Amino acid sequence: MASGIRDKVAILGMGCSRFGERWDVGAEELMVEGFQECIADAGIEKNQIQAAWFGTCMEEVGVGKSAIPLGVTLRLPNLPITRTENYCATATEAFRGAVYGVASGAYDICLALGVEKLKDTGYGGLPNFGSGLGTLNWQWSPNFTAPGGFAQLATAYAAKYRVPEKELKRGMAHVSMKSHANGVLNPKAHLRKAVTMEQIIAAPIIAYPLGLFDCCGVSDGSACAIVTTPEIARSLGKTDIVSVKAIQLAVSNGYESSFNGWDGAHFVTTSKCSTKAYEEAGIKNPREEISMMEVHDCFSITEMVTYEDLHISERGHAWKDALDGFYDRDGRLPAQVDGGLKCFGHPIGASGLRMLYEMYLQLLGRAGERQLKDPRYGLTHNLGGFPFQNVCAVSILGRYGD
Repeated sequence: MASGIRDKVAILGMGCSRFGERWDVGAEELMVEGFQECIADAGIEKNQIQAAWFGTCMEEVGVGKSAIPLGVTLRLPNLPITRTENYCATATEAFRGAVYGVASGAYDICLALGVEKLKDTGYGGLPNFGSGLGTLNWQWSPNFTAPGGFAQLATAYAAKYRVPEKELKRGMAHVSMKSHANGVLNPKAHLRKAVTMEQIIAAPIIAYPLGLFDCCGVSDGSACAIVTTPEIARSLGKTDIVSVKAIQLAVSNGYESSFNGWDGAHFVTTSKCSTKAYEEAGIKNPREEISMMEVHDCFSITEMVTYEDLHISERGHAWKDALDGFYDRDGRLPAQVDGGLKCFGHPIGASGLRMLYEMYLQLLGRAGERQLKDPRYGLTHNLGGFPFQNVCAVSILGRYGD
């Protein structure tokens, strides 16, 4: 009988490069930057790693289609390495592979690393959008853009819950303002400048009702984790152990894009995926038990709707919770404590591990100026694809045995 992975796997160490427009380095240097911090934190040698998972999404403009670049760049000792790719959940997939490798008993120590180098392409957003998304883009929506698709989510949400336009824009603006304030405190963040509600609301429209500050950009960066069993972590001298409480994945099955039942105002996958994650982690009331979150804020409306799909805000009330400061750094359930995709940045193949990195630092009390008081459970959420067809990943971390 399946029992899940709660407390079966510990994080031995994590690392993350600085995110941003890293003109001075290539993907390989970013991988080394994140890995050096990770392995030093783990306190082991490379030859103790037994298997690795390598996440990178846009292979056409990055390191290529295979797992070889990870082994060559880090000079790993001829390990089994698997390349993962699942849109914006790519790095979480790498982490899931490493975690399952340990939980299965096949390996004692595994590595997960995600990287993306996007800024050198010259695009403001994702390069070569059509070929990068294959048949999903060409056959289903050849004229589709990400801001356009998520803007429709905003208008559908406002229509369903009768949210006045002014209040919707204020709610979304507060989401972005909060992330910018958090990003100021993060030395590794891509964007480190506070903005006001007035600046956000007055910014140019990208796709109505989404303005400039409602949209995240893309970045260069890498992040990684080394995982093992709690018993091995203890034997290596770790006393304060962060363990994996849950990892769940849900993928669209065509319901949203092929039938009339979907209202366009929520993410089916996130709602189902988070329910399974809470069950695996033993969490009964996420609004009260989750201490902090890193959710997939590719657009401010995505973050706001996700509050509801994670069963934390009531349906139709996320904008009110946002304006009330519920998700602020000093609120009841801080979200995007490190700045989120909006300000830490979004190298697609690294973002899932970047989110886990922040939860890991917070749980160990190592987050510096942005440190929260006694966090218990940290949740991360990735959404890859579009509102009408996507992949969702939800992970929950906490202290071992708690």
